[in-house]
Amino acid sequence: MRIAMWSGPRNLSTAMMYSFGARSDCAVWDEPFYGEYLARTGLAHPMAAETIAAGGVDMAAIRARCLGDVPEGRAVFYQKHMVHHLQVGSDLDWINSFVNVFLIRHPARVIASYHAKREHPTLEDIGFRQQAELFDFLCQQDGAAPIVIDSADIRAAPEMMLRALCDQIGLGFDPAMLSWPSGGHPQDGAWAPHWYNAVWKSTGFAVAEGAIPDVPEALQPILEQALPYYAQMAAHKISGM
Repeated sequence: MRIAMWSGPRNLSTAMMYSFGARSDCAVWDEPFYGEYLARTGLAHPMAAETIAAGGVDMAAIRARCLGDVPEGRAVFYQKHMVHHLQVGSDLDWINSFVNVFLIRHPARVIASYHAKREHPTLEDIGFRQQAELFDFLCQQDGAAPIVIDSADIRAAPEMMLRALCDQIGLGFDPAMLSWPSGGHPQDGAWAPHWYNAVWKSTGFAVAEGAIPDVPEALQPILEQALPYYAQMAAHKISGM
């Protein structure tokens, strides 16, 4: 089984990779296309040179590895994908080979978290438009919405939501998914020292989130643009009940 978890940055995506990586039957891959994306766009992300060097820049070769043998002979291959890393206009048919899951988070939380790590994000940086476009593509392909799960729901009730997610995927729930060792995962990407500080200190999902944070006035237009995309996908999110 191959699972593609599609999200933007600062969406609980690394904790979810750690959760699946704690399963004995699961191999994980951290943002396969990040290096290719940076090489193609020339964006000055933190640790860009290290990321490009480690990830490779051949889109076809990366796709082939995504679809190839599961590492270490595991039964499940969990891939953490950032939607904005996909090349605009590229062939997306290969995505049909996965169980596709969309991990979403309220845009105000994403913007506040991203701004703390890399100032002044744009709508393109946080991925909501690209995520909604991929969501629409899969709806058209399958005639039904793909699986959607909200990070706030996971943090509020980790076991309940992970059980619900595994049921949707067709995978047995494993209690090991609820915790992991501190200090990161062996499959962390080269960019992890900049972005993963908080999750490296964790041994499980953080407590439920508080109130929606305030977004700086300069970033309010980004929030207003992102909210309709979030609402479109949130209408299909799974419930643990």
